[in-house]
Order: sequence, then structure tokens, then C-alpha cells
Amino acid sequence: MKIITIIGARPKFAKATVVSRAFREHSSTVRKIITHTGQHYDVNMTDVFFDELDILKPGSNLTIGDKAHGQSTGRIQEAIEVAPLKEKPNWLRVYGDIDSSLANTLVAMKLHTPVAYI
Repeated sequence: MKIITIIGARPKFAKATVVSRAFREHSSTVRKIITHTGQHYDVNMTDVFFDELDILKPGSNLTIGDKAHGQSTGRIQEAIEVAPLKEKPNWLRVYGDIDSSLANTLVAMKLHTPVAYI
């Protein structure tokens, strides 16, 4: 099974920590791919979480940055579509109620990929 996890903001990194550890401990048959939207892009706002919480490092960073909601959602949707088309995941996993969650859910629906919402 292949799961693409999309995260973009600090509170979601904390949630991802728990889920990532559970997958590491209990499943050797799941291939996990992490994509960082880059909404929170400062080293102190993101990298510190991956380092100190021992979260799997993202395979890609979309470098979306701080934009208005509509612009951010559109840019994430456009950028994120590449990964599911290439990787053909069984699931897209999203966290919270941020722009990246909306954008990724829209992409998943269009590609007929189930969404795991946390």
C-alpha cells in the first residue's frame, strides 16, 4: 500500500508525528511519501519539527509560501496533482482545516483517490 501525506502548517506536524510513528512501528507494508506544501516555510517553523519530532522528511516541498486563501489553495492544487499522478497512491492523507487540506481533497476526488482525513 502507498500513502501520500500532505502537510503544510505547524500544528499538522505534531499530528503527523503520532501517525508516522504508528506506521513505522506497525506496518512494514506501507510506503509513505510526505509532501510539504511550504505554507510554513521558515526553518524555525518547519525544519525543527522534522528534526526534533523525528518525522519522516518530506520527499518534496512545494514552496507555496504565505498567500491569500484562494491563491494558496489553487497553487497547492496545481502543484500537488503531480505526485498522485506519478505515484498512484492508495490514499492521500491530509490533516486539519487548512488550505492544503482543501486543495488536496479536491485533487484526490478528481483522481478518484480515497482521502484519509485526520
